[in-house]
Amino acid sequence: MKSGVFSVSDTPTDPNTGRTPTENERIKAAVAIAKKVEDIGMDVFALGEHHNRPFFSSSPTTTLAYIAAQTERITLSTATTLITTNDPVKIAEDYAMLQHLAEGRVDLMLGRGNMGPVYPWFGQDIRNGIALAYENYALLHRLWREDVVDWQGKFRTPLTGFTSTPRPLDGVPPFVWHGSIRSPEIA
Repeated sequence: MKSGVFSVSDTPTDPNTGRTPTENERIKAAVAIAKKVEDIGMDVFALGEHHNRPFFSSSPTTTLAYIAAQTERITLSTATTLITTNDPVKIAEDYAMLQHLAEGRVDLMLGRGNMGPVYPWFGQDIRNGIALAYENYALLHRLWREDVVDWQGKFRTPLTGFTSTPRPLDGVPPFVWHGSIRSPEIA
């Protein structure tokens, strides 16, 4: 069994003072929490991805890379990465890069996202959420396991002779968890 802390990256109001921390304060607090997770002997720190308030983490890879540079042991993960509104090529490259920077201490939790307004911000439609998740995950799987990918799907431009870089560290992709709160198909 492993223990850890995960944050959905919210910026909650303190119930005792009524004060809401700034985004900068909350980002710094997330880093401090991750360092404390390592200091006290826990195993994992995970950070969610959101693109709207009251959340602060639109780029978990950036924050997790910063944390990786200040820790040595804990596994760094997302909670979750949106497989539907992120391009699987970008996910493959960003998380392989993070895996290299963190010396392999990276997991990835994928989910489809359940906030409808986010989808159009990234050129997608929530009604395609399940199909997007399936297609994007299938492509991500291939990008990490095949050196050269030829691919065509419904929701993004085709790939011909494409190699994502960097390749996963030592040829082993990050471990992928699947997060779902509403869709049995995703689980």
